[in-house]
Amino acid sequence: MLAAMTLCGASAYGESDLQPTNDLPNPYKTVAPWGDLPPGSTWGALNAVAIDNDGESVWVANRCGANPDIPPGESPFTYDSCAGSTVAPIMKFDTSGKLIKSFGSGLFIFPHKIYVDADGNLWVVDARSANDRERKANPHEKAKGHVVVKFSPDGEVLLTIGTPGVAGNPPLSLNEPTSVVTAANGDIFIAEGHSGQYEGAGPDNVGRISKFTKDGKFIKSSGRWGSAPGEFKTPHDIAMDSQGRLYVADRGNMRIQILDLDFAFIDEWAQFSRPSGIYIRDDMIYVADSESNGLPFAVHPGWKRGIRIGSLKNGQVRYRIPDPLEMKGTSAAEGLAVDAKGNVYGGEVGPRQLVKHFKSR
Repeated sequence: MLAAMTLCGASAYGESDLQPTNDLPNPYKTVAPWGDLPPGSTWGALNAVAIDNDGESVWVANRCGANPDIPPGESPFTYDSCAGSTVAPIMKFDTSGKLIKSFGSGLFIFPHKIYVDADGNLWVVDARSANDRERKANPHEKAKGHVVVKFSPDGEVLLTIGTPGVAGNPPLSLNEPTSVVTAANGDIFIAEGHSGQYEGAGPDNVGRISKFTKDGKFIKSSGRWGSAPGEFKTPHDIAMDSQGRLYVADRGNMRIQILDLDFAFIDEWAQFSRPSGIYIRDDMIYVADSESNGLPFAVHPGWKRGIRIGSLKNGQVRYRIPDPLEMKGTSAAEGLAVDAKGNVYGGEVGPRQLVKHFKSR
């Protein structure tokens, strides 16, 4: 079965004249918001969603209930934050939406990704350090961010990759890490470089994937800022299929890049629109587009936001869960996860909520 899986070439799905995959069936019913928070609590921006190894419990890492007013034209990347908060951003919910566990208070600035490995451990990505405005208000927040932290299911810190508060290069540091995934042998793959898509970005920006052993020892990095194969402009998420291939949400280039575990380029797919989040289950790929036609500079005209669902076998996009909000700025799911029953959970940055899309039977 696995050997029969194929990937369509870039000639089919990397063309600049590719027609938008907007008008597709939606076999889901939506509940928004989903998940019961403690009395008096609110959701912060979140794009970090994962499914526990039981196939049904939901893990999220939100930005501590922070709901700042973001000036027009500014990015949530510089405003949504856990700086100065005592809220525990890592939360676990059961299938009914009941909160059953939370931890991680005081450890993060900007939780950006949560991932559950084969052993049930949690990996949380902290994409940036406190900025000048946040440090002025919270001087003690200097030594946080630019790290990937591995937790036990009960919240014990098992491993930290990167130097807290320092943006740099491996082996000692990371630079704006965005996502993490682990291979069957335990090797760790971390995407870096959140700011590569923004106005003024250039070759000095980071765009790479870094590889570490299961114990956190640096192996190598690959990639730089750019648009050629193996180059990235904001590799916003990373996932792995059943054959051990990496799928990178190269958001600024409006494509998914497919690489092997040694970073050799295999293919690129543009038919899933402008990818913010990727989730793979049962040889199906789920891709969240939270930005097309929605930012002040109207990126990716003609394409609509939402979650596109397709086959890894042929790259065909079959379904689309549309964004219900036709609003400016980031909207719809930015991160997502899929449970064993096929229900889709979306973490939304703009609306600041967790959403559940029930698969129709």
